[in-house]
Amino acid sequence: MKLNARFCTVLLLCSSGFGAVLRKREAQFTNGQPIDANGKGGPILGGTDHQVDLSNPDNLGQQSTDSGTVPNLKWRFSDSKTKIFYGGWVREQVVQDLPQSHDISAAQQHLKRGAIRELHWHRVAEWGFVYQGRVLVSAVDENGKFQLDILEYGDIWYFPKGQAHTIQGLDEENEYLLVFDDGDFDAVGTTFNLDDWVAHTPKSVLAKNFRLPESVFNSVPSSNPYIQNSTVSTRNVTGPNGQLVGNNSYVYHTFSHPSEEVPGSGGLFYKIDSTNFPVSKTIAATFVVLEPKGLRELHWHPTAEEWLYFHEGEARATVFIGTGNSRTFDFSAGDTAVFPDNSGHYIENTSLTRNLTWIEIYKSDRVADISLTQWLALTPADIVAAILKIPVDIAVGLKKEKQVLIKGD
Repeated sequence: MKLNARFCTVLLLCSSGFGAVLRKREAQFTNGQPIDANGKGGPILGGTDHQVDLSNPDNLGQQSTDSGTVPNLKWRFSDSKTKIFYGGWVREQVVQDLPQSHDISAAQQHLKRGAIRELHWHRVAEWGFVYQGRVLVSAVDENGKFQLDILEYGDIWYFPKGQAHTIQGLDEENEYLLVFDDGDFDAVGTTFNLDDWVAHTPKSVLAKNFRLPESVFNSVPSSNPYIQNSTVSTRNVTGPNGQLVGNNSYVYHTFSHPSEEVPGSGGLFYKIDSTNFPVSKTIAATFVVLEPKGLRELHWHPTAEEWLYFHEGEARATVFIGTGNSRTFDFSAGDTAVFPDNSGHYIENTSLTRNLTWIEIYKSDRVADISLTQWLALTPADIVAAILKIPVDIAVGLKKEKQVLIKGD
């Protein structure tokens, strides 16, 4: 009788599903542990940074579709070495930090009011985006034309390779993103600073060149200041060859132009490349704001690697590099990333309440992407249905326009 009672109890547990509940666990990825709901994985018992684990649940194996070996494609500016000066600071992300970023390196730079990023030029092109405060940019090209302009939030500059320029902070605190079209920006022979050059030129030659007494150059800093305190410039500039304006301008005031008309209704999309900023021939960019739960649709870029800077919000992206290899990454403000040339991917806003803001950069003269949905919609529906094993009427109904930014549910 007792045996029968136990047997009945077992039957009751199984029929109620309680036994399955006992076997099934809750996934622990959001608690910073690599444990899934089916019992795979286990707790981290050795050394770890729990806060990093908490903010990167997909790095713990959360996505069962991740497969193969995909190298690290993410770098946090917070992990960069910060160089501090009396007038501000700078921290970089170069190829030594993110080896997969072959085309692009970048920096965050901060200037106090009046502080100057000293006069300099580069062997590579420089692209800048102001995200806090206001700055004065000054530049001169090989024909003696000059640029003098005030930039504020959202404004962009592009200095072609070899063009002389400088930047000064105008508000109490000012900050911007710098991008360069070379991953190895710290290599010797990439940046040339005025003080550094003058300090390493004989004074007799300086005197002869400028037609000035040698004593004028006695106070030139022996060590390169890079960023130095000063007062806000009050002087105007004039020159016989005029200013860099129109298609020759080094400056683009982003929000003076309308955003791109993109389907999907999920946010704002600004494209800044040689089609609307003609001087920017080696760096193409987009400025994107994606609404909560929204999706930057599945796509790839046929012309270049995609380098990204996440400015606000939280994101997730899965990158597919072919032959069964894919990996999902989590992003937050201050993160950079690079998606390999032609790799398939999406970007998802994982916040339920906050917008996601980021910048996409390409070493190219134009922004170009191929939409997965549009490709399938413009392929014979029966072929698509046969490949994906889906009903043909589903394939027929796919949208023929790029959706770009898809509104969240």
